[in-house]
Amino acid sequence: MDRWVAGVLSLAFAGLLPGVVPRAAAQEALFPVSVSVAPRLDFTRDQMALAMAVSDDPDLAAFYGSNGLRPVFQGPEGAARRQAVQAAIAGAPRHGIPAARYRPEALDAGGGLASEVAHARALSRLLRDLTGGVLNPARVDPEIKRQPRRDRVASLLTRFQHAADPAAVVAGAAPDHPAYLTLQEALAGRADLAVPAGLPRIPEGVWRAGMRDPAVAVLRARLAAIGMAGQAGDDAVFDAGLTDAVLTYQRAAGLPDDGVAGPRTIAALNGDGASGRDARQRAIIVALERMRWMGSEDLDRRHVWVNIPEFSTTIVEGGTELFRTRSVMGKDTPEMRTPEFSEMMANVVVNPSWNVPRSIAVRDYLPRLQANRHAVSHLDVVDGRGQVLSRDGIDFSAYTAANFPFRLRQKPSDDNALGVVKFIFPNPWNIYLHDTPSKHLFANRVRAESNGCIRIGDPVDLAHALLSRQTESPAAMFQRARDSGRETWLKLTPAVPVHLVYFTAWPGMDGRVRLFDDIYGRDARIWAALEAEGFGAPSGL
Repeated sequence: MDRWVAGVLSLAFAGLLPGVVPRAAAQEALFPVSVSVAPRLDFTRDQMALAMAVSDDPDLAAFYGSNGLRPVFQGPEGAARRQAVQAAIAGAPRHGIPAARYRPEALDAGGGLASEVAHARALSRLLRDLTGGVLNPARVDPEIKRQPRRDRVASLLTRFQHAADPAAVVAGAAPDHPAYLTLQEALAGRADLAVPAGLPRIPEGVWRAGMRDPAVAVLRARLAAIGMAGQAGDDAVFDAGLTDAVLTYQRAAGLPDDGVAGPRTIAALNGDGASGRDARQRAIIVALERMRWMGSEDLDRRHVWVNIPEFSTTIVEGGTELFRTRSVMGKDTPEMRTPEFSEMMANVVVNPSWNVPRSIAVRDYLPRLQANRHAVSHLDVVDGRGQVLSRDGIDFSAYTAANFPFRLRQKPSDDNALGVVKFIFPNPWNIYLHDTPSKHLFANRVRAESNGCIRIGDPVDLAHALLSRQTESPAAMFQRARDSGRETWLKLTPAVPVHLVYFTAWPGMDGRVRLFDDIYGRDARIWAALEAEGFGAPSGL
């Protein structure tokens, strides 16, 4: 619906615009109310001017429509509200949002109606940004399957008007989660890993335990500048304490944690390339935006958190990590990248069958069946009713990827592609978590190797952790299902939220923000979209 029309309709349904009375059918379709509201006919010139000035913003139209078109930012009684808006705009950079987005220069230009509308527009836009993000994620990247809540602004405006502390209403609009606050602190530099300027650069090379070199003293000095070097008998010796310091830094910075100061670690400490301060701040700004898309719903209760760039799956409750395992994510191809979304995990499936995705069946297996109908014998050929068919009666050469009418399915077994267990949360993309008989990939640092689903490094332990709330012996419950040899669905009671997320900057349990590679380039696309919205270099926020 056109925003101007939506705004006028909002005011009309509030009974505040004369001569704008939608037909009953339109009322019934757009606003399910049983009684039509008679329009008001007595308006002052100022009220009409205010109505028309905000009619292109449905949230403002609904807000002013509900309060009788009374200004809220004018006169002495509006002073606290004006100050609250101005302070919130000045504080927008703490959320990674430039203050210029809200046109602070227009707030007091002209006074009267102009000032009223300028404050109202700035507040409405700020509340939209804080409650649902600046961007529409699906327009940035279609693999981000999130729909931010954007239905709270009008109610927040009403709360703001009547609050004894209107500034608190604005402050409370942002995600209420400790990770959001930690990211804000990191953006401000209080938890930043950037080394102060003016220190000597670490020379190129590879520095490890046992080495003695003047460069080791430079390395130690840079780590000491961020409180990580520890004590040393000889600054130029790479001792056990320095190894621990390098490990701590690498884990905090999202680097391979081997305790060796190699090219990537040195570049990060020197502030070069993708690990430099601006790149770090960009990652944090994007992470704040992603959190605003999610809000704080379900993030305090027990949930499964799958961070794609971290290649990890965790169970978190009340900000505490209860379980962690390495994971393998989708390959970086359009068909295989793991999407981002949230759903409810309802079942743990023990001894799962593997229904081969059609894309894999026609791409990988159909050519082999055409060459030899008895190839890939571990897979059953299944018809639309789920019946297993004899291959002898099928001419596979008669089919193409477009018209192949069968499904391929692997029965439960020790070498099943899904291993011994899978974790399902119904979604249109058929994404789930599962075991795998191929364990070697979990030793890799970069684990983007699957067809889109998430392979779990410790799947049986994950199953035990998920089942622990509904039985005194989750291991026994799981083993009974395993010993049956049959596909067995264990219902989770209650269902557990699962969030597939993509944070290249995220706080660890130690409170330090860690960085991870932008494996799919999504953060780069989000940053480009933010730049189009007026975001500049992070240091200029």
